[in-house]
Amino acid sequence: MTLLNIDISYLTDKLNELLQIPSPTGYTDEIVRHVCKELESLDVFFEITRRGAVRARIEGKSRKPARAFVSHLDTLGAQVKSLKENGRLELVPIGHWSARFAEGARTTLFSENGAYSGTILPLKASGHTFNEEVDKLPVGWDYVELRVDAYSKTRDDLHRLGIDVGDFVAIDPAPEFLENGFIVSRHLDNKAGVAVMLAALKALVETEIEPTVDIYWLFTIAEETGHGAQSILTPEIASLVAIDNGTTAPGQNSDEFGVTIAMGDQTGPFDYHLTRKMAQLCRDNDIKFQKDIFRYYRSDAATAIEAGADVRTALITFGVDASHGYERIHMHALRSLAELATGYALSPVEIQRDAREFGGLKGFTSQPTADADQTLAPETDEPLPEPAVD
Repeated sequence: MTLLNIDISYLTDKLNELLQIPSPTGYTDEIVRHVCKELESLDVFFEITRRGAVRARIEGKSRKPARAFVSHLDTLGAQVKSLKENGRLELVPIGHWSARFAEGARTTLFSENGAYSGTILPLKASGHTFNEEVDKLPVGWDYVELRVDAYSKTRDDLHRLGIDVGDFVAIDPAPEFLENGFIVSRHLDNKAGVAVMLAALKALVETEIEPTVDIYWLFTIAEETGHGAQSILTPEIASLVAIDNGTTAPGQNSDEFGVTIAMGDQTGPFDYHLTRKMAQLCRDNDIKFQKDIFRYYRSDAATAIEAGADVRTALITFGVDASHGYERIHMHALRSLAELATGYALSPVEIQRDAREFGGLKGFTSQPTADADQTLAPETDEPLPEPAVD
């Protein structure tokens, strides 16, 4: 099978556009609107749930067993916990991320009166005032505060600005697209996954090849707080492939280049047959790949399984250095993921029985249990050396 050509300029532009739209979990309406307009421009059918999750579809030769890709539009962020007497704001995080990476971040606060810029600072932020105490301050959300770029020296000043408890705080991404292919930014998790899906969609729309079965493209809005894809699946969907980040940290096998296929995360192993198919597609199409397991990680696929969905799940990732912090990725991984997505979308269905939710043993899958065929001698006509004698 020939891989579809991925428009790298389009992928780059879409990622940059997505990064510019603040979308902490709970404040995602604008990015939903943006993605839907992009789907309209690609002439792709879509529908939106009440809260804003997006389900797009490309029709295939058959409705079942449908396949789906999923990425999340929401990002990490914060909310105002309290208005402080010194005119600054106490914060609580949205999603799981360390205050270590919040210190020094530029932000946008959304109040009912409008948006304000600001900076998250340690409680003791001035070396000229606190000297060595700056370095001794513990790390944690109790030890940072938001300084708003407006006249706010007291709690009353904050009230006059229209700022209140519960206001959303978006972390400015500060993206950099380097000529060597590296991309440095906040929120590459998972704006990059969304851009990959859009680039793969564009490639499929522009080809005249009809997918084997219907392909759904799911964009969720609450993955960072553990909700993910649980409310957007349809009964036709038999396989769900999440596209998200893989952690390139010590002790991990992920890489910033190629595709990293997750074999398991904190919720358990991914589907044996679907992950094996992803690896084989990479081999068949010369896509660099590696496998990894994430012990402290969950994705949109996990929420679908926990909600009781009977779908095969896989997770294919782009390697991210310093995930949930100051993130870095490489375009090579994004292109590889988009290529793999098109390859999977156009590949034949091996497990035809998946078109039915229930059935007998006929057509049910099997996993190998036979002993491996071991080669005990090197590939040479020379005999094995005689064992040494003491």
